[in-house]
Amino acid sequence: MKKLYLSALALFLIIAPFLFDARYAQHVLILILLYITLGSAWNILGGFAGQLSLGHAAFFGIGAYTAAVIASKSAISPWWAIVVGPVVVLPVALAVGWICFRLRGPYFTLATIAVGETVRLVALNWRELTGGAVGVVIRPSVFSGTSKMPYYYVILAIAALTVALCRAISRRKIGYFFMAIREDEETAESIGINTTRYKLAALALSATLTAIAGAFYANYFLFVDPTIVLPLALSVEIVLIAIIGGLGTVAGPVVGATLLRLASEAFRNLTAGTKYEQAHVLIYGALLIIVILFMPGGLMGGAQKLFRPKNSIEPAS
Repeated sequence: MKKLYLSALALFLIIAPFLFDARYAQHVLILILLYITLGSAWNILGGFAGQLSLGHAAFFGIGAYTAAVIASKSAISPWWAIVVGPVVVLPVALAVGWICFRLRGPYFTLATIAVGETVRLVALNWRELTGGAVGVVIRPSVFSGTSKMPYYYVILAIAALTVALCRAISRRKIGYFFMAIREDEETAESIGINTTRYKLAALALSATLTAIAGAFYANYFLFVDPTIVLPLALSVEIVLIAIIGGLGTVAGPVVGATLLRLASEAFRNLTAGTKYEQAHVLIYGALLIIVILFMPGGLMGGAQKLFRPKNSIEPAS
């Protein structure tokens, strides 16, 4: 039965642009898939490995700026940033992890915020490379001027691969090691798990996928500047997707991204042109409060409890 549901979902995603053929509807679908990628990528580090990072905008921005630099400094297609971006971001992520993983808990989280802000300030002031506050306009790519369908299928492939990777991690030894670190790092170390190595592995995977999403963003919107691709608010939004959907679950970021983007777009359209135009951000706060109060495990955690057979044994806390 589960395979049947997955097959039906895959078929729906493939034909979705034909069912919703309006350009705005396709744009919303693309945004949902983009945020599914971002939420799932963060979930590898924050959900599976339990390392609460608030600096993922840095990796997203590096991926986006890689596309922008390729477009402005060479004749190569900016789509190559999907390959080059992870190469650029990986040493940065490993260096950040080597430093920040010496800290734990809220100190690690504060350190990641500092990393994100440092990258933003570098992009803001390195005008020769990044264009500074003015940003970089990317030349139209091979898809520009056509329908949004090519972009949809590119981000669908990226999102599908990201979710598939998360599923594979959750079912393999590396995933169990991540979860052991999340539950009790000292105990994990005592049984022989090299916690630093596995946290670096989680960060490397998470940063690489986030950079790929950033490269796609730059190719889709054709403009990059620090306020768009490197704000702290983006890092927070990515975290909220996983928390609201369900930390450490494969489906959580998918559900969280879909719900948040649809709600945000609907509310934005309702308040467009009014003094409440930016009030859609309240949705995130309201949903977060509701989830924390009534479903601490996120929407997926709440659903699992709701549909668990009554005679099943509760897992030990």
